[in-house]
Amino acid sequence: MKGVMRFGKRGKLSPRFIGPFEILDRVGQVAYRLALPAVLAETHNVFHISMLRKYVSDPSHVLNYERMELKQDLSYEVRPVRIIERGTKELRSKSIPLVKVLWSNRSEREATWEMEGDMKEQYPELFDK
Repeated sequence: MKGVMRFGKRGKLSPRFIGPFEILDRVGQVAYRLALPAVLAETHNVFHISMLRKYVSDPSHVLNYERMELKQDLSYEVRPVRIIERGTKELRSKSIPLVKVLWSNRSEREATWEMEGDMKEQYPELFDK
């Protein structure tokens, strides 16, 4: 069973509820103990039923992930996969060629604009294609 917890300040743009969190057990008639993440470790984990809402399952809440190779020190290397787009930044006296790069272990939304010269120098294999 999962529940969504009401938390934090109220405001126009602040979230009214956070979660979902797993319900560990019922404490008395009107309170529940929740399994909270480490970032909420300082928060008491027993909540009155009025502070909770039933979690309604939604397929868009499921996260898709790609496997990533971790090094011994739990870091990982990010490498460019391909160039998505080309552009030019126009300044007063010169223009700078740019490329939009898709990086490994990142989504296309997280692609970044980089200077073409720097990318050619560091990753010439991107431009051989």
